[in-house]
Amino acid sequence: MKPARPRTPARPRKRKPAAPAAAASPAVTTAAPPAVTTAAPPAKAAPPADAPPPAETRIGPTFRTFDRVVRAAEARVTQGISPTAVGGAWLDWAVHLARAPGKRMELAARASIQALRYLLWLRHAMEAQPPPLSASANGDTRFAAPAWSAFPLNAVAQAHLLAESWWMEATRDVPGLSHRHAEQVAFMMRQVTDILAPSNIPWLNPAITERTLADGGLNLVRGAENWLDDLERGLSAAPPDGAEHFRPGHEVATTPGRVVFRNDLIELIQYAPATGAVHPEPLLIVPAWIMKYYILDLSPENSLVRWLVAQGFTVFMVSWKNPDARDRERGLDDYRREGVMAALDAISAILPDRRIHACGYCLGGTILSIAAATMARDGDARLASMTLLAAQTDFAEAGELMLFVDESQLSFLEDMMWDQGFLDTHQMSGAFQALRSNDLVWSRLIRRYVLGDPNGMTDLLAWNSDQTRMPARMHGEYLRGLFLENRLSAGRFAVEGRVIALSDIDVPIFAVGTMKDHIAPWRSVYKISLFTDTAVTFVLASGGHNAGIVSPPGKAGRAFRAMTRGKDDRYLAPDSWAEIAPSQDGSWWAEWAAWLARASGPAKAPPPPMGAPRRGLPPLEPAPGTYVLMK
Repeated sequence: MKPARPRTPARPRKRKPAAPAAAASPAVTTAAPPAVTTAAPPAKAAPPADAPPPAETRIGPTFRTFDRVVRAAEARVTQGISPTAVGGAWLDWAVHLARAPGKRMELAARASIQALRYLLWLRHAMEAQPPPLSASANGDTRFAAPAWSAFPLNAVAQAHLLAESWWMEATRDVPGLSHRHAEQVAFMMRQVTDILAPSNIPWLNPAITERTLADGGLNLVRGAENWLDDLERGLSAAPPDGAEHFRPGHEVATTPGRVVFRNDLIELIQYAPATGAVHPEPLLIVPAWIMKYYILDLSPENSLVRWLVAQGFTVFMVSWKNPDARDRERGLDDYRREGVMAALDAISAILPDRRIHACGYCLGGTILSIAAATMARDGDARLASMTLLAAQTDFAEAGELMLFVDESQLSFLEDMMWDQGFLDTHQMSGAFQALRSNDLVWSRLIRRYVLGDPNGMTDLLAWNSDQTRMPARMHGEYLRGLFLENRLSAGRFAVEGRVIALSDIDVPIFAVGTMKDHIAPWRSVYKISLFTDTAVTFVLASGGHNAGIVSPPGKAGRAFRAMTRGKDDRYLAPDSWAEIAPSQDGSWWAEWAAWLARASGPAKAPPPPMGAPRRGLPPLEPAPGTYVLMK
């Protein structure tokens, strides 16, 4: 029995005037949709900053291509990080701190007090184990080993934590320092203090010394072998050690199905039914194009797709092509037209006159939201519901990933992508790893290269190493239009020359955020409830951006909160929502399946055929298809 959910009080709601009805929904065809161009917002926009001056005022030739070549070469060395953006933040902090004698006196007084407290604490630490002066942050496991609680290692750990807190305080509340530069400096300061942590120093880390003594130094030999192996694999673009045991179509991405549609950007997979009767409405899943789709179809026990099919749903999956330099001119609207809309057209050809549940994960949810708002504007009523998994539609609070997305950094990235035609996988993965450097960088280096441990590969880790590229034009439009200028939630995002609005979406929405998400923070994901004018069920799941979504029933330690805000209910701020939303143990998958079932007809329809040969959509090769295998 599903527990009743508390509902927020209803309020009268003023409805906006209805938009003029479209003449008719566009006819479904099996051919690729006609090419359209996403125009800029209406006229009178300022000319672009790099527009050349009028010919009569320009004296001599321009050398801007030379500038781009120089910056592109520099970006290859820095892995896409703009030295100007980084240096500007540090310079702004240093100048304002130098002009704030009061702040410097506060820091000096804090240092003196901390030093005195530390000396007094140290006197007792030599004889007993007094409570720590500075505790590790929640989730920080650097000093979790018992040896760090005994003298002298506890003294080393406390000295580092006190120094770390002092330096972080030095980045806060500096008069005149911009909020953005303060966040950037604080982020970079954390990276520096992470590097200098005693846990990263082999002769201070007790786990390293104990392992070295126990193994007679052989762990260092194994670590050197691991380093050489990783170096060789990196130079040859080979997957990490152990990933060969998780091959798409063999150990992962094994749910039976067929590719039923293909264009130059996607393959559409239709999964074979696993029940004698199915819900009449199909489900389309749109994953992010920066990842291979099979994160949602990992090994059978972790596969969301296999589980959904077993619940009586007809599931279709978009598998994105891995672009290269030839795709440099593909834009964000190409991903909407040739991705989401082409998949919907194909499904409508296979299952005519059926409404479709649509689900988007991460960036797939963002492009799905854009497509849904465009469909609502144009009177296309094919969607039955929309589900967003760790997907943002507002980027004002997009987390630490946004810290260095400014004009300087974006221009630097655009020059790099202008040169190579795409954003490389290594340049993306480095940014994601920096968000959790303790877990994803330094602790991994210690385990693999000093302790000599193997990779400990899992299906999720193997998928994480199977990365994709992003076309230059699309990535630039995405960063500039959504991250930097936040046009979608501000009502300034245009599709085919006309602005779209999230508030036009009138189908029910199921949105999932995850508690430890560093890529799409849950409070940012929650904002879909603020910008839409329909019933929204929001779920806050335990785990992070990937592990919180891959949460099969039966896995221990999983929990979630869920509550529905009705169409006419008052808006609740995210923290207020979290205080009253009931908590439940287990996986949120069952909650979603029940929600989908309520929005669907009963599971009494016979399973549909694979593809639609008479409409030009014959079943092609078996799942997982060919695009997922592209390197």
